[in-house]
Formats: sequence, C-alpha cells, structure tokens
Amino acid sequence: MPRLVQPEILDALPPSDPRALRCRRDLCRVNFWMANHSLMARALDEHWPDATRQIAEIGAGDGQFLLGLARRLKRRNVNAMMLDRHNLVSTKTLAAFSEVEWRAETAAADVFDWMRAGGGADIIIANLFIHQFEDAALKQLFQAVSRRALLFVALEPHRFYFPAPCAQMLRLVGCGADTRHDAALSIRAGFLREELSALWPERAGWQLTERRAGWFSHLFIAKKFKPGG
Repeated sequence: MPRLVQPEILDALPPSDPRALRCRRDLCRVNFWMANHSLMARALDEHWPDATRQIAEIGAGDGQFLLGLARRLKRRNVNAMMLDRHNLVSTKTLAAFSEVEWRAETAAADVFDWMRAGGGADIIIANLFIHQFEDAALKQLFQAVSRRALLFVALEPHRFYFPAPCAQMLRLVGCGADTRHDAALSIRAGFLREELSALWPERAGWQLTERRAGWFSHLFIAKKFKPGG
C-alpha cells in the first residue's frame, strides 16, 4: 500500500480550540500506548554522540514528549529546544525540565524556515511528525538536518494495510473521534522497510538504521560517523 499524506484535523484547528486541546491530551495517551518514550530513549541511549549537550525536537507540540524523555534519560546539563509552528509549551512544562537539570527553550516557527535561519542542534528528534510531509519535502528536510546534526532520530507510524480498524482501537484508551480520525490518516502516511533511508541525501559518512519498532511504530536513525571513524 503506497503512502498517502492527507491533512489532519489537529493541524487545521486553532491552538486554543477545545478540540485541539483534547487532541493534544490524547497524544499523551497515544505515546504511552505506543511506548514511544521507551523506544526513543533506548535509541538515544545507544547512539548519543560523546560530549553532546544539545537536543532539539521538531514538531514538539506542547513539550510533554520531550519532558517525558528527559525524565527517562540519564543525561544532565542538556540544552533542549522545542520547535513547533505555535508556542504550545506552558511555563509549568518549561520549568519542569530544571528538575532533571535540563535547560529548555521554545521556538515558534515552520521547521523549514527555522532550518533556513540556521536552526539546528547536535541531536534532532521527531516524534509522530515527519509522516505529515510528502517525500519531496522530506528530502528537503533531511538535506537540512544532515548539515546541522550529528544524530537524527524519528519515531513515526508503521504503515498498516487496514488503518481504520487500528485507529479505532484508540477508543479503548479514551481517545476522541478527532484523534481516531487523524490516527487513521497518520497510519496511511506512515512508513515501511527503508523508505526513509532512501530519502536521506547521502549515505557516505552516515550510519542509517531503519526498522519497525514495537507494535505500531517505525524507527529511523541517522548517525554521523566520527571523523576518521
């Protein structure tokens, strides 16, 4: 089944719309159900570049995913950037990063504009975000990321042949109709096999890892080789 990228309800809603607020709460349930914190933490623990103290999440939403990740990782004195089109991170969430000795900040911008303006970090991560882009846009994004990061990790939906029944399972964990609708679209826009590796600009100098992760996720890791390594 080929990828199909379609507009999702959440992306069209104003940030303060009650339906959008419900969807973002639902995403916390989705991340828990998909075990995405554990999967991402394991990938970062294994591949974190030596002496790196910078991490940025693109498409960070309300920041809850990165905060949960910070609490899982045994890393201290990390500078974290959360990028999203809207500033959705509360002061309470920002302050909570200090509990694990992380310094967090936010940026409200389109990811492509942010990259063109020189944005980046040693580590860039994406969680349930890059599946929203067509292949041509992903190539453009990866080109920019490869110039600015030592490590890129993305955790996205695994593409199933029957997305609607899979999405309806979210009713069992309390997710609303908008989230279930968007989940079906996300699955259709998800990835299989080495589809993301094929879009990476250049394999030379990079270690690429791509595989299914858990029951519902697709993991992509691009790690830059050390000079002389």
